[in-house]
Amino acid sequence: MKDGRRTKFIFVTGGVLSSLGKGLAASSLGALLQTRGLSVTIQKLDPYINVDPGTMNPFQHGEVYVTDDGAETDLDLGHYERFLAVPMSRKNNTTSGAIYNTVIAKERRGDYLGATVQVIPHITDEIKSRVLSLAEGEEAPDVAIIEIGGTVGDIEGQPFLEAIRQLRSELGRDNCLNIHLTLVPYLRAAGEHKTKPTQHSVKELLSIGIQPDIILCRCEHVIPKEMRRKIALFCNVDEDAVFAAVDVDNIYEVPLRFYGEGFDQKVAIMLRLPARNAHLEAWEQLMKDFRDPKGRVTIAIVGKYVELHEAYKSLHEALVHAGVANRVAVDLKYVNSEEVDPGNAASVLADCDGVLVPGGFGYRGVEGKIAAIGHARTRKVPFFGICLGMQCAVIEFARNVAGLPGANSEEFDESAPDKVIYLMGEWYDFRSKRVERRDAGSDKGGTMRLGSYPCTVAPGTLAHAAYGADHVDERHRHRYEFNNAYKDRLEELGMRYSGTSPDGALVEIVELEGHPWFLGCQFHPEFKSRPMQAHPLFREFIAAAVRRASGERSGT
Repeated sequence: MKDGRRTKFIFVTGGVLSSLGKGLAASSLGALLQTRGLSVTIQKLDPYINVDPGTMNPFQHGEVYVTDDGAETDLDLGHYERFLAVPMSRKNNTTSGAIYNTVIAKERRGDYLGATVQVIPHITDEIKSRVLSLAEGEEAPDVAIIEIGGTVGDIEGQPFLEAIRQLRSELGRDNCLNIHLTLVPYLRAAGEHKTKPTQHSVKELLSIGIQPDIILCRCEHVIPKEMRRKIALFCNVDEDAVFAAVDVDNIYEVPLRFYGEGFDQKVAIMLRLPARNAHLEAWEQLMKDFRDPKGRVTIAIVGKYVELHEAYKSLHEALVHAGVANRVAVDLKYVNSEEVDPGNAASVLADCDGVLVPGGFGYRGVEGKIAAIGHARTRKVPFFGICLGMQCAVIEFARNVAGLPGANSEEFDESAPDKVIYLMGEWYDFRSKRVERRDAGSDKGGTMRLGSYPCTVAPGTLAHAAYGADHVDERHRHRYEFNNAYKDRLEELGMRYSGTSPDGALVEIVELEGHPWFLGCQFHPEFKSRPMQAHPLFREFIAAAVRRASGERSGT
Protein backbone atom coordinates (compact mmCIF):
# COMPACT_ATOMS: atom_id res chain seq x y z
CA MET A 1 0.00 0.00 0.00
CA LYS A 2 1.40 3.36 -1.02
CA ASP A 3 1.77 6.25 1.42
CA GLY A 4 0.53 4.11 4.32
CA ARG A 5 -3.06 4.00 3.03
CA ARG A 6 -5.24 0.97 3.69
CA THR A 7 -6.48 -1.16 0.84
CA LYS A 8 -10.05 -0.30 -0.12
CA PHE A 9 -12.40 -3.14 -1.02
CA ILE A 10 -15.12 -3.10 -3.68
CA PHE A 11 -17.55 -6.03 -3.71
CA VAL A 12 -19.38 -6.76 -6.97
CA THR A 13 -22.49 -8.94 -6.86
CA GLY A 14 -24.94 -9.88 -9.60
CA GLY A 15 -28.68 -10.29 -9.66
CA VAL A 16 -31.64 -11.48 -11.76
CA LEU A 17 -29.66 -13.85 -13.98
CA SER A 18 -26.12 -15.02 -14.77
CA SER A 19 -23.76 -13.86 -17.52
CA LEU A 20 -24.54 -10.18 -17.05
CA GLY A 21 -20.85 -9.30 -17.24
CA LYS A 22 -19.67 -8.88 -13.65
CA GLY A 23 -16.14 -9.78 -14.71
CA LEU A 24 -16.09 -7.16 -17.46
CA ALA A 25 -17.65 -4.57 -15.17
CA ALA A 26 -15.06 -5.26 -12.45
CA SER A 27 -12.22 -5.21 -14.97
CA SER A 28 -13.40 -1.98 -16.57
CA LEU A 29 -13.76 -0.26 -13.19
CA GLY A 30 -10.30 -1.49 -12.23
CA ALA A 31 -8.85 -0.13 -15.47
CA LEU A 32 -10.44 3.28 -14.82
CA LEU A 33 -9.05 3.40 -11.30
CA GLN A 34 -5.63 2.56 -12.74
CA THR A 35 -5.87 5.56 -15.06
CA ARG A 36 -6.21 7.63 -11.87
CA GLY A 37 -2.83 6.37 -10.70
CA LEU A 38 -4.13 3.73 -8.28
CA SER A 39 -2.86 0.16 -8.00
CA VAL A 40 -5.64 -2.40 -8.40
CA THR A 41 -6.14 -6.15 -8.10
CA ILE A 42 -9.27 -8.26 -8.59
CA GLN A 43 -10.37 -11.52 -6.99
CA LYS A 44 -13.06 -13.94 -8.15
CA LEU A 45 -15.03 -15.94 -5.57
CA ASP A 46 -16.77 -18.84 -7.31
CA PRO A 47 -19.58 -20.63 -5.43
CA TYR A 48 -19.30 -24.01 -7.21
CA ILE A 49 -18.06 -27.02 -5.24
CA ASN A 50 -15.26 -27.96 -7.66
CA VAL A 51 -11.89 -27.12 -6.10
CA ASP A 52 -10.97 -25.46 -9.39
CA PRO A 53 -12.33 -25.56 -12.97
CA GLY A 54 -9.48 -27.74 -14.24
CA THR A 55 -11.61 -30.87 -14.66
CA MET A 56 -14.80 -29.13 -15.81
CA ASN A 57 -16.26 -29.58 -19.29
CA PRO A 58 -15.56 -26.48 -21.43
CA PHE A 59 -19.16 -26.62 -22.68
CA GLN A 60 -20.33 -26.02 -19.10
CA HIS A 61 -17.66 -23.69 -17.79
CA GLY A 62 -15.90 -22.21 -20.80
CA GLU A 63 -12.18 -21.64 -20.87
CA VAL A 64 -9.86 -22.62 -18.03
CA TYR A 65 -7.44 -19.72 -17.56
CA VAL A 66 -3.93 -20.46 -16.27
CA THR A 67 -1.81 -18.04 -14.23
CA ASP A 68 1.98 -17.82 -13.99
CA ASP A 69 2.00 -19.79 -10.74
CA GLY A 70 0.04 -22.64 -12.30
CA ALA A 71 -3.44 -22.00 -10.94
CA GLU A 72 -6.34 -23.23 -13.10
CA THR A 73 -8.90 -20.48 -12.75
CA ASP A 74 -12.13 -18.98 -14.01
CA LEU A 75 -12.01 -17.26 -17.40
CA ASP A 76 -12.79 -13.92 -15.73
CA LEU A 77 -9.17 -13.81 -14.58
CA GLY A 78 -8.33 -13.46 -18.25
CA HIS A 79 -10.46 -10.32 -18.36
CA TYR A 80 -8.71 -9.04 -15.23
CA GLU A 81 -5.25 -9.51 -16.71
CA ARG A 82 -6.17 -8.12 -20.12
CA PHE A 83 -7.81 -4.97 -18.76
CA LEU A 84 -5.34 -4.30 -15.94
CA ALA A 85 -2.15 -5.69 -17.52
CA VAL A 86 -1.32 -7.00 -14.03
CA PRO A 87 -0.46 -10.70 -13.52
CA MET A 88 -2.91 -12.65 -11.40
CA SER A 89 -2.13 -15.65 -9.20
CA ARG A 90 -3.93 -18.41 -7.33
CA LYS A 91 -4.78 -15.78 -4.66
CA ASN A 92 -7.08 -14.11 -7.20
CA ASN A 93 -9.52 -17.00 -7.57
CA THR A 94 -11.07 -19.31 -5.01
CA THR A 95 -14.10 -21.58 -4.94
CA SER A 96 -16.50 -23.06 -2.43
CA GLY A 97 -14.74 -26.37 -3.00
CA ALA A 98 -11.35 -24.87 -2.11
CA ILE A 99 -12.79 -23.15 0.96
CA TYR A 100 -14.50 -26.28 2.30
CA ASN A 101 -11.44 -28.37 1.45
CA THR A 102 -9.24 -26.10 3.57
CA VAL A 103 -11.66 -25.96 6.48
CA ILE A 104 -12.10 -29.75 6.54
CA ALA A 105 -8.32 -30.23 6.43
CA LYS A 106 -7.95 -27.87 9.41
CA GLU A 107 -10.65 -29.75 11.31
CA ARG A 108 -8.89 -33.07 10.66
CA ARG A 109 -5.63 -31.62 12.00
CA GLY A 110 -7.37 -30.41 15.12
CA ASP A 111 -6.86 -26.72 14.38
CA TYR A 112 -10.30 -25.88 15.77
CA LEU A 113 -9.57 -27.55 19.12
CA GLY A 114 -12.61 -29.78 19.05
CA ALA A 115 -15.12 -27.04 18.22
CA THR A 116 -18.20 -27.81 16.15
CA VAL A 117 -17.24 -26.66 12.64
CA GLN A 118 -19.99 -24.56 11.06
CA VAL A 119 -20.62 -22.32 8.07
CA ILE A 120 -20.54 -19.37 10.46
CA PRO A 121 -17.91 -18.65 11.62
CA HIS A 122 -15.51 -21.20 10.15
CA ILE A 123 -16.43 -21.12 6.44
CA THR A 124 -17.03 -17.38 6.43
CA ASP A 125 -13.78 -16.76 8.33
CA GLU A 126 -11.87 -18.73 5.68
CA ILE A 127 -13.53 -16.69 2.92
CA LYS A 128 -12.65 -13.46 4.70
CA SER A 129 -9.04 -14.55 5.12
CA ARG A 130 -8.78 -15.15 1.36
CA VAL A 131 -10.18 -11.69 0.66
CA LEU A 132 -7.99 -9.93 3.21
CA SER A 133 -4.88 -11.74 1.96
CA LEU A 134 -4.94 -9.36 -1.00
CA ALA A 135 -4.10 -6.48 1.34
CA GLU A 136 -1.06 -8.15 2.87
CA GLY A 137 2.55 -7.19 2.23
CA GLU A 138 4.40 -4.07 1.17
CA GLU A 139 2.96 -4.24 -2.35
CA ALA A 140 -0.68 -4.33 -1.22
CA PRO A 141 -2.88 -2.57 -3.78
CA ASP A 142 -4.78 0.65 -3.25
CA VAL A 143 -8.00 -1.06 -4.32
CA ALA A 144 -9.08 -4.71 -4.30
CA ILE A 145 -12.19 -5.54 -6.33
CA ILE A 146 -13.93 -8.75 -5.25
CA GLU A 147 -16.32 -10.35 -7.74
CA ILE A 148 -18.77 -12.85 -6.26
CA GLY A 149 -19.75 -15.40 -8.87
CA GLY A 150 -23.27 -16.60 -9.47
CA THR A 151 -26.51 -14.75 -8.79
CA VAL A 152 -27.92 -13.37 -5.55
CA GLY A 153 -30.37 -15.96 -4.25
CA ASP A 154 -28.26 -18.99 -5.18
CA ILE A 155 -27.92 -21.33 -2.19
CA GLU A 156 -24.24 -22.03 -2.79
CA GLY A 157 -23.38 -18.33 -2.84
CA GLN A 158 -24.82 -17.48 0.58
CA PRO A 159 -21.61 -18.03 2.60
CA PHE A 160 -19.76 -15.59 0.34
CA LEU A 161 -22.44 -12.94 0.72
CA GLU A 162 -22.46 -13.41 4.48
CA ALA A 163 -18.67 -13.03 4.51
CA ILE A 164 -18.74 -9.71 2.65
CA ARG A 165 -21.57 -8.53 4.92
CA GLN A 166 -19.31 -9.17 7.90
CA LEU A 167 -16.34 -7.47 6.23
CA ARG A 168 -18.36 -4.30 5.71
CA SER A 169 -18.89 -4.07 9.48
CA GLU A 170 -15.30 -5.01 10.34
CA LEU A 171 -13.53 -2.71 7.87
CA GLY A 172 -15.86 0.26 8.03
CA ARG A 173 -17.95 2.02 5.41
CA ASP A 174 -15.10 4.21 4.20
CA ASN A 175 -13.10 1.12 3.24
CA CYS A 176 -15.80 -1.00 1.60
CA LEU A 177 -18.20 -0.46 -1.27
CA ASN A 178 -21.00 -2.73 -2.51
CA ILE A 179 -21.82 -2.61 -6.23
CA HIS A 180 -24.75 -4.63 -7.51
CA LEU A 181 -25.01 -5.45 -11.21
CA THR A 182 -28.52 -6.25 -12.29
CA LEU A 183 -30.65 -6.54 -15.40
CA VAL A 184 -33.05 -3.82 -16.52
CA PRO A 185 -34.86 -5.45 -19.45
CA TYR A 186 -36.41 -3.48 -22.28
CA LEU A 187 -39.83 -4.73 -23.40
CA ARG A 188 -40.20 -3.82 -27.05
CA ALA A 189 -43.94 -4.43 -27.06
CA ALA A 190 -44.41 -1.94 -24.24
CA GLY A 191 -41.63 0.33 -25.44
CA GLU A 192 -40.13 0.76 -21.99
CA HIS A 193 -37.61 -0.54 -19.47
CA LYS A 194 -38.78 -2.58 -16.50
CA THR A 195 -37.25 -2.06 -13.05
CA LYS A 196 -39.09 -4.76 -11.11
CA PRO A 197 -36.34 -7.43 -11.55
CA THR A 198 -33.83 -4.97 -10.10
CA GLN A 199 -36.09 -4.15 -7.17
CA HIS A 200 -36.53 -7.83 -6.34
CA SER A 201 -32.80 -8.49 -6.66
CA VAL A 202 -31.93 -5.68 -4.26
CA LYS A 203 -34.65 -6.90 -1.90
CA GLU A 204 -32.92 -10.30 -1.89
CA LEU A 205 -29.63 -8.61 -0.98
CA LEU A 206 -31.26 -6.59 1.77
CA SER A 207 -32.73 -9.75 3.26
CA ILE A 208 -29.22 -10.97 4.06
CA GLY A 209 -28.06 -7.62 5.38
CA ILE A 210 -26.31 -6.08 2.35
CA GLN A 211 -27.32 -2.65 1.13
CA PRO A 212 -25.82 -1.86 -2.28
CA ASP A 213 -24.12 1.53 -2.52
CA ILE A 214 -24.14 1.60 -6.31
CA ILE A 215 -26.46 -0.13 -8.77
CA LEU A 216 -25.11 -0.91 -12.21
CA CYS A 217 -27.91 -1.63 -14.68
CA ARG A 218 -27.17 -3.94 -17.60
CA CYS A 219 -29.44 -2.88 -20.44
CA GLU A 220 -29.87 -2.78 -24.21
CA HIS A 221 -30.56 0.94 -24.35
CA VAL A 222 -29.72 3.98 -22.24
CA ILE A 223 -32.01 4.18 -19.24
CA PRO A 224 -34.00 7.44 -19.00
CA LYS A 225 -33.33 9.73 -16.08
CA GLU A 226 -36.77 9.20 -14.58
CA MET A 227 -36.20 5.44 -14.63
CA ARG A 228 -32.91 5.84 -12.76
CA ARG A 229 -34.70 8.03 -10.24
CA LYS A 230 -37.27 5.27 -9.71
CA ILE A 231 -34.56 2.63 -9.20
CA ALA A 232 -32.79 4.87 -6.68
CA LEU A 233 -36.01 5.48 -4.77
CA PHE A 234 -37.09 1.85 -4.52
CA CYS A 235 -33.60 0.46 -3.91
CA ASN A 236 -32.54 3.06 -1.32
CA VAL A 237 -29.47 4.42 -3.12
CA ASP A 238 -28.45 7.91 -4.19
CA GLU A 239 -29.90 9.01 -7.50
CA ASP A 240 -26.40 9.64 -8.85
CA ALA A 241 -25.39 6.11 -7.81
CA VAL A 242 -27.48 4.39 -10.52
CA PHE A 243 -25.47 3.74 -13.68
CA ALA A 244 -26.17 2.10 -17.01
CA ALA A 245 -24.04 -0.69 -18.46
CA VAL A 246 -25.34 -0.51 -22.00
CA ASP A 247 -24.57 -3.31 -24.46
CA VAL A 248 -21.53 -2.59 -26.65
CA ASP A 249 -20.11 -4.24 -29.75
CA ASN A 250 -16.56 -4.14 -28.39
CA ILE A 251 -15.80 -5.03 -24.77
CA TYR A 252 -12.82 -2.65 -24.69
CA GLU A 253 -15.23 0.24 -25.07
CA VAL A 254 -16.75 -0.44 -21.64
CA PRO A 255 -14.17 1.60 -19.62
CA LEU A 256 -14.84 4.65 -21.78
CA ARG A 257 -18.60 4.19 -21.44
CA PHE A 258 -18.28 3.91 -17.66
CA TYR A 259 -16.13 7.01 -17.58
CA GLY A 260 -18.77 8.90 -19.57
CA GLU A 261 -21.33 7.84 -16.97
CA GLY A 262 -19.15 9.14 -14.12
CA PHE A 263 -18.99 5.67 -12.60
CA ASP A 264 -15.36 5.81 -11.47
CA GLN A 265 -15.84 9.33 -10.09
CA LYS A 266 -18.69 8.18 -7.85
CA VAL A 267 -16.63 5.20 -6.64
CA ALA A 268 -13.70 7.48 -5.84
CA ILE A 269 -15.91 9.86 -3.87
CA MET A 270 -17.65 7.13 -1.88
CA LEU A 271 -14.38 5.40 -0.98
CA ARG A 272 -12.55 8.69 -0.32
CA LEU A 273 -9.89 7.82 -2.88
CA PRO A 274 -7.30 10.46 -3.86
CA ALA A 275 -8.74 13.08 -6.20
CA ARG A 276 -6.91 12.54 -9.48
CA ASN A 277 -7.81 12.96 -13.11
CA ALA A 278 -8.21 9.87 -15.26
CA HIS A 279 -5.81 9.56 -18.20
CA LEU A 280 -7.66 7.67 -20.89
CA GLU A 281 -5.47 8.40 -23.91
CA ALA A 282 -4.35 4.78 -24.32
CA TRP A 283 -7.94 3.46 -24.21
CA GLU A 284 -9.12 6.14 -26.63
CA GLN A 285 -6.34 5.29 -29.07
CA LEU A 286 -7.20 1.60 -28.79
CA MET A 287 -10.79 2.28 -29.82
CA LYS A 288 -9.65 4.48 -32.72
CA ASP A 289 -7.51 1.61 -33.97
CA PHE A 290 -10.46 -0.77 -33.68
CA ARG A 291 -12.71 1.54 -35.64
CA ASP A 292 -10.25 2.26 -38.46
CA PRO A 293 -8.86 -1.04 -39.81
CA LYS A 294 -6.89 -0.93 -43.05
CA GLY A 295 -7.97 -4.37 -44.19
CA ARG A 296 -9.56 -7.70 -43.18
CA VAL A 297 -8.38 -11.27 -42.79
CA THR A 298 -10.30 -14.46 -42.07
CA ILE A 299 -8.86 -16.95 -39.60
CA ALA A 300 -10.24 -20.47 -39.17
CA ILE A 301 -10.26 -21.79 -35.60
CA VAL A 302 -10.49 -25.56 -36.02
CA GLY A 303 -11.53 -27.14 -32.72
CA LYS A 304 -14.15 -29.29 -31.05
CA TYR A 305 -15.68 -26.73 -28.67
CA VAL A 306 -16.63 -24.22 -31.36
CA GLU A 307 -20.32 -24.23 -30.39
CA LEU A 308 -19.33 -22.37 -27.22
CA HIS A 309 -17.01 -19.49 -28.09
CA GLU A 310 -16.32 -18.91 -24.38
CA ALA A 311 -14.24 -22.11 -24.49
CA TYR A 312 -11.72 -20.17 -26.60
CA LYS A 313 -12.13 -16.76 -24.97
CA SER A 314 -8.45 -15.85 -24.54
CA LEU A 315 -7.70 -17.18 -28.01
CA HIS A 316 -10.42 -15.01 -29.50
CA GLU A 317 -9.14 -11.93 -27.70
CA ALA A 318 -5.50 -12.60 -28.64
CA LEU A 319 -6.47 -12.70 -32.32
CA VAL A 320 -8.39 -9.45 -31.92
CA HIS A 321 -5.36 -7.84 -30.26
CA ALA A 322 -3.14 -9.05 -33.10
CA GLY A 323 -5.55 -7.53 -35.58
CA VAL A 324 -5.25 -4.16 -33.88
CA ALA A 325 -1.46 -4.44 -33.92
CA ASN A 326 -1.61 -5.04 -37.69
CA ARG A 327 -4.39 -2.46 -38.26
CA VAL A 328 -6.76 -5.06 -39.71
CA ALA A 329 -10.10 -6.51 -38.68
CA VAL A 330 -9.95 -10.23 -37.93
CA ASP A 331 -12.98 -12.29 -38.92
CA LEU A 332 -13.09 -15.59 -37.05
CA LYS A 333 -14.50 -18.68 -38.71
CA TYR A 334 -15.15 -21.37 -36.11
CA VAL A 335 -14.84 -24.81 -37.72
CA ASN A 336 -15.95 -27.99 -35.96
CA SER A 337 -12.99 -30.33 -36.32
CA GLU A 338 -15.32 -33.35 -36.25
CA GLU A 339 -16.69 -32.20 -39.60
CA VAL A 340 -13.31 -31.88 -41.33
CA ASP A 341 -11.51 -34.66 -43.21
CA PRO A 342 -8.83 -34.85 -45.91
CA GLY A 343 -11.50 -34.88 -48.58
CA ASN A 344 -13.24 -31.63 -47.60
CA ALA A 345 -10.53 -29.63 -45.81
CA ALA A 346 -9.68 -27.60 -48.92
CA SER A 347 -13.30 -26.53 -49.50
CA VAL A 348 -14.03 -25.89 -45.81
CA LEU A 349 -10.94 -23.70 -45.42
CA ALA A 350 -10.88 -22.18 -48.92
CA ASP A 351 -11.85 -18.67 -47.79
CA CYS A 352 -9.41 -18.52 -44.86
CA ASP A 353 -6.17 -16.53 -44.77
CA GLY A 354 -4.84 -18.50 -41.80
CA VAL A 355 -5.59 -21.69 -39.86
CA LEU A 356 -5.33 -21.97 -36.09
CA VAL A 357 -5.69 -25.25 -34.21
CA PRO A 358 -6.09 -24.64 -30.45
CA GLY A 359 -5.50 -26.80 -27.41
CA GLY A 360 -7.81 -29.42 -26.01
CA PHE A 361 -7.98 -32.89 -24.51
CA GLY A 362 -9.20 -36.23 -25.81
CA TYR A 363 -9.28 -37.94 -29.19
CA ARG A 364 -12.61 -36.60 -30.44
CA GLY A 365 -12.08 -34.29 -33.41
CA VAL A 366 -8.32 -34.89 -33.62
CA GLU A 367 -8.35 -36.38 -37.13
CA GLY A 368 -10.17 -33.29 -38.40
CA LYS A 369 -7.50 -31.09 -36.84
CA ILE A 370 -4.80 -33.16 -38.52
CA ALA A 371 -6.59 -32.84 -41.87
CA ALA A 372 -6.80 -29.05 -41.46
CA ILE A 373 -3.09 -28.91 -40.63
CA GLY A 374 -2.29 -31.00 -43.72
CA HIS A 375 -4.20 -28.49 -45.83
CA ALA A 376 -2.29 -25.55 -44.30
CA ARG A 377 1.05 -27.30 -44.77
CA THR A 378 0.57 -28.32 -48.39
CA ARG A 379 -1.26 -25.18 -49.55
CA LYS A 380 1.22 -22.85 -47.78
CA VAL A 381 -1.52 -21.26 -45.65
CA PRO A 382 -0.24 -19.55 -42.49
CA PHE A 383 -0.68 -22.00 -39.61
CA PHE A 384 -0.58 -21.59 -35.84
CA GLY A 385 -0.89 -24.63 -33.55
CA ILE A 386 -1.26 -24.25 -29.82
CA CYS A 387 -0.64 -27.07 -27.31
CA LEU A 388 -2.63 -29.98 -28.81
CA GLY A 389 -2.50 -28.02 -32.08
CA MET A 390 1.28 -28.32 -32.06
CA GLN A 391 1.10 -32.00 -31.21
CA CYS A 392 -1.30 -32.60 -34.09
CA ALA A 393 1.12 -30.77 -36.40
CA VAL A 394 3.88 -33.17 -35.36
CA ILE A 395 1.59 -36.17 -35.93
CA GLU A 396 0.55 -34.89 -39.38
CA PHE A 397 4.16 -34.31 -40.41
CA ALA A 398 5.27 -37.72 -39.12
CA ARG A 399 2.48 -39.51 -40.99
CA ASN A 400 2.59 -37.67 -44.31
CA VAL A 401 6.18 -36.49 -44.64
CA ALA A 402 8.24 -38.90 -42.52
CA GLY A 403 6.36 -41.98 -43.76
CA LEU A 404 5.07 -43.11 -40.37
CA PRO A 405 1.37 -43.81 -41.06
CA GLY A 406 0.84 -45.15 -37.54
CA ALA A 407 2.19 -42.03 -35.85
CA ASN A 408 -0.02 -40.79 -33.03
CA SER A 409 -0.09 -39.46 -29.50
CA GLU A 410 0.05 -41.85 -26.58
CA GLU A 411 -2.95 -39.93 -25.24
CA PHE A 412 -5.06 -41.23 -28.13
CA ASP A 413 -3.53 -44.65 -28.83
CA GLU A 414 -1.32 -46.33 -26.25
CA SER A 415 -0.50 -49.11 -28.71
CA ALA A 416 0.47 -46.83 -31.62
CA PRO A 417 3.66 -48.07 -33.34
CA ASP A 418 5.11 -44.55 -33.42
CA LYS A 419 4.17 -42.46 -30.40
CA VAL A 420 5.63 -39.16 -31.56
CA ILE A 421 3.80 -37.51 -28.65
CA TYR A 422 4.08 -39.29 -25.32
CA LEU A 423 3.83 -39.01 -21.56
CA MET A 424 7.20 -38.39 -19.94
CA GLY A 425 7.44 -40.89 -17.09
CA GLU A 426 10.42 -39.14 -15.51
CA TRP A 427 8.24 -36.10 -14.78
CA TYR A 428 5.24 -37.79 -13.24
CA ASP A 429 4.96 -40.96 -11.24
CA PHE A 430 1.97 -41.61 -13.46
CA ARG A 431 2.89 -44.14 -16.14
CA SER A 432 3.19 -47.13 -13.77
CA LYS A 433 0.04 -46.13 -11.87
CA ARG A 434 -2.12 -45.36 -14.87
CA VAL A 435 -4.32 -48.46 -14.68
CA GLU A 436 -4.56 -48.22 -10.90
CA ARG A 437 -5.65 -44.59 -11.10
CA ARG A 438 -8.26 -45.27 -13.75
CA ASP A 439 -9.74 -48.19 -11.83
CA ALA A 440 -9.79 -46.18 -8.61
CA GLY A 441 -11.44 -43.12 -10.14
CA SER A 442 -8.16 -41.26 -9.87
CA ASP A 443 -7.54 -37.69 -8.88
CA LYS A 444 -7.13 -35.85 -12.19
CA GLY A 445 -5.94 -32.61 -10.63
CA GLY A 446 -2.25 -31.82 -10.33
CA THR A 447 -1.03 -34.22 -13.05
CA MET A 448 -0.23 -31.57 -15.66
CA ARG A 449 2.59 -29.21 -16.45
CA LEU A 450 0.97 -25.99 -15.30
CA GLY A 451 2.08 -22.38 -15.15
CA SER A 452 5.01 -20.39 -16.47
CA TYR A 453 8.16 -22.11 -17.70
CA PRO A 454 11.22 -20.70 -19.51
CA CYS A 455 11.88 -21.31 -23.20
CA THR A 456 15.09 -20.79 -25.16
CA VAL A 457 14.42 -19.43 -28.66
CA ALA A 458 16.75 -20.28 -31.55
CA PRO A 459 18.02 -17.36 -33.67
CA GLY A 460 17.06 -17.16 -37.32
CA THR A 461 13.58 -18.60 -36.74
CA LEU A 462 10.05 -17.29 -37.01
CA ALA A 463 9.76 -17.46 -33.23
CA HIS A 464 12.92 -15.42 -32.68
CA ALA A 465 11.83 -12.84 -35.24
CA ALA A 466 8.53 -12.50 -33.37
CA TYR A 467 9.90 -12.34 -29.84
CA GLY A 468 13.10 -10.47 -30.59
CA ALA A 469 14.61 -12.34 -27.64
CA ASP A 470 16.65 -15.46 -26.90
CA HIS A 471 14.70 -16.37 -23.78
CA VAL A 472 10.97 -16.07 -22.97
CA ASP A 473 8.56 -17.37 -20.34
CA GLU A 474 5.21 -18.85 -21.35
CA ARG A 475 2.29 -20.56 -19.60
CA HIS A 476 1.61 -24.27 -20.02
CA ARG A 477 -1.31 -26.62 -19.45
CA HIS A 478 -0.67 -30.12 -20.76
CA ARG A 479 0.43 -33.67 -19.90
CA TYR A 480 1.99 -34.98 -23.08
CA GLU A 481 5.21 -33.95 -24.83
CA PHE A 482 7.11 -34.28 -28.08
CA ASN A 483 8.97 -37.60 -28.13
CA ASN A 484 12.67 -36.82 -28.61
CA ALA A 485 13.26 -40.29 -30.07
CA TYR A 486 11.86 -38.88 -33.34
CA LYS A 487 13.61 -35.55 -33.16
CA ASP A 488 16.47 -36.20 -35.60
CA ARG A 489 14.31 -38.01 -38.16
CA LEU A 490 11.74 -35.23 -38.39
CA GLU A 491 14.43 -32.56 -38.41
CA GLU A 492 16.13 -34.16 -41.42
CA LEU A 493 12.86 -33.78 -43.33
CA GLY A 494 12.36 -30.09 -42.58
CA MET A 495 10.94 -29.74 -39.07
CA ARG A 496 12.81 -27.17 -37.04
CA TYR A 497 12.79 -26.89 -33.25
CA SER A 498 12.86 -23.14 -32.70
CA GLY A 499 12.07 -23.27 -28.99
CA THR A 500 13.16 -25.70 -26.29
CA SER A 501 13.42 -25.84 -22.52
CA PRO A 502 16.72 -24.29 -21.35
CA ASP A 503 18.26 -27.75 -20.90
CA GLY A 504 17.17 -28.78 -24.41
CA ALA A 505 15.15 -31.73 -23.10
CA LEU A 506 11.69 -30.48 -24.10
CA VAL A 507 10.55 -29.22 -27.48
CA GLU A 508 8.48 -26.07 -26.99
CA ILE A 509 8.14 -24.65 -30.54
CA VAL A 510 8.24 -26.32 -33.95
CA GLU A 511 8.41 -24.73 -37.41
CA LEU A 512 8.65 -26.02 -40.99
CA GLU A 513 11.32 -25.04 -43.46
CA GLY A 514 10.07 -23.72 -46.78
CA HIS A 515 6.69 -22.63 -45.46
CA PRO A 516 5.79 -18.91 -45.32
CA TRP A 517 4.56 -19.17 -41.69
CA PHE A 518 4.01 -22.49 -39.94
CA LEU A 519 4.50 -22.59 -36.17
CA GLY A 520 3.29 -24.76 -33.33
CA CYS A 521 3.97 -24.16 -29.65
CA GLN A 522 3.42 -26.44 -26.66
CA PHE A 523 2.42 -23.53 -24.39
CA HIS A 524 -0.58 -21.19 -24.42
CA PRO A 525 0.55 -17.74 -25.62
CA GLU A 526 -3.04 -16.45 -25.66
CA PHE A 527 -2.91 -16.10 -21.88
CA LYS A 528 -0.29 -13.35 -22.14
CA SER A 529 -1.83 -11.23 -24.90
CA ARG A 530 -3.10 -7.76 -24.01
CA PRO A 531 -5.26 -5.32 -26.04
CA MET A 532 -2.51 -2.71 -26.13
CA GLN A 533 0.31 -5.24 -26.43
CA ALA A 534 -0.54 -8.16 -28.69
CA HIS A 535 1.38 -11.36 -28.09
CA PRO A 536 4.32 -11.54 -30.54
CA LEU A 537 3.34 -14.94 -31.99
CA PHE A 538 -0.25 -13.89 -32.60
CA ARG A 539 0.92 -10.58 -34.04
CA GLU A 540 3.20 -12.31 -36.55
CA PHE A 541 0.61 -14.97 -37.39
CA ILE A 542 -1.88 -12.28 -38.36
CA ALA A 543 0.85 -10.41 -40.24
CA ALA A 544 1.44 -13.57 -42.28
CA ALA A 545 -2.30 -13.87 -42.92
CA VAL A 546 -2.33 -10.25 -44.11
CA ARG A 547 0.50 -10.99 -46.53
CA ARG A 548 -1.38 -13.99 -47.89
CA ALA A 549 -4.60 -12.01 -48.26
CA SER A 550 -2.76 -9.17 -49.98
CA GLY A 551 -1.01 -11.61 -52.29
CA GLU A 552 -4.29 -13.20 -53.31
CA ARG A 553 -5.90 -9.82 -53.93
CA SER A 554 -2.99 -8.75 -56.12
CA GLY A 555 -3.03 -12.07 -57.96
CA THR A 556 0.45 -13.17 -56.85
